[in-house]
Amino acid sequence: MIDTREFKNQQISMLGFGTMRLPCKTPLKREANPMIDYQKGEDLIDLAYQCGVNYFDTAYMYHAGKSEKFIGSALKKYPRESYYLADKLPIWMCPTKKDMERIFKKQLSRTGHDYFDFYLLHSLNGDNFDKAEKFGAYEFLTQKKVEGKIKYLGFSFHGTIEDLERIVAAHKWDFAQIQLNYLDWKNQDAQKQYEILTKAGIPVIVMEPVRGGKLANVTKDIEEMFKKADPDATPASWAMRFVGSKENVLTVLSGMYSIEQVQDNINTFTDFRPMDERELKICANAAAMINKSDIIPCTGCDYCAGCPKDVKISTLFAIYNQLKTGEIDKTEAQAQYDRVDGKASLCIRCQKCADHCPQAIKIPELLQSVVCETFEAVSETAE
Repeated sequence: MIDTREFKNQQISMLGFGTMRLPCKTPLKREANPMIDYQKGEDLIDLAYQCGVNYFDTAYMYHAGKSEKFIGSALKKYPRESYYLADKLPIWMCPTKKDMERIFKKQLSRTGHDYFDFYLLHSLNGDNFDKAEKFGAYEFLTQKKVEGKIKYLGFSFHGTIEDLERIVAAHKWDFAQIQLNYLDWKNQDAQKQYEILTKAGIPVIVMEPVRGGKLANVTKDIEEMFKKADPDATPASWAMRFVGSKENVLTVLSGMYSIEQVQDNINTFTDFRPMDERELKICANAAAMINKSDIIPCTGCDYCAGCPKDVKISTLFAIYNQLKTGEIDKTEAQAQYDRVDGKASLCIRCQKCADHCPQAIKIPELLQSVVCETFEAVSETAE
């Protein structure tokens, strides 16, 4: 059975199941795909639950709004008190203060549940937190706690260190969710975020522990380094153990979409073994090797979806990153790029995508200066 950590006299599984990347019936990009394969998805949930996973995370926009209904349905067969369901309020999708109530009620309806165990203000940064404060979102959700609709109130975070310090100081939080992995430990101030929350006594829930799959599909030289240190461990298990080794981490969310992924994570968190100094150094070396490859720090979350020109932003970045890390060669990368309809050159620099990017990627600039020059210049030369 999965190891657990204590939270307010309760035991929470160290592995949590994230439902942003569920198996789908169509080949569209997984995060924005509404065609969830219920049978395959429920098989994964059942396996995870039977092995001790009791924390399940969803959000209003995952799988184009279909994730909440799926996870609510998948969990209905189990006793309500045997698992913890987490959901989130996307304040940026609330044109008015009244929309908070509308969305909250819709989430309860979609999941078919009477309450949420963990509830988060979603993707807070400076701007989103300003809007949340203006609308009285914390007070609104505190009232939901009084009504028994929420048990624990927290936030997920995608901002600056200054933003985090302000959010932590503003209210009393039960927990917080941050992006933490061995690549972002230094790259995106994850270490500093973790330290701020730990000092404040706020338990940490981890998202993107394998960086949208990037740390599960590492380059050959990194994989060989891992194999030399531990022949039986997968690259994903190295990433998961890195974050699980942090004492203030309550649970580690994984967006699993295959039986193999579920089983690998179960193996990692059963009789969990924290990393020693030698292993932590190997992870730091892996991060340094990835940084030298000049990849774009895209996790494929698709918060940038909805481009007015239908540029397939995360797909294009994924192709570029695969080329840079050596997963595919130039010929295959070009072939993949040529098959994409929404190419980088269609970008009109409206900044809509950049405004919603949790990684603060300068998307329009990179589409032009990196993606276009890499792929479309090649196409023109070939002609």
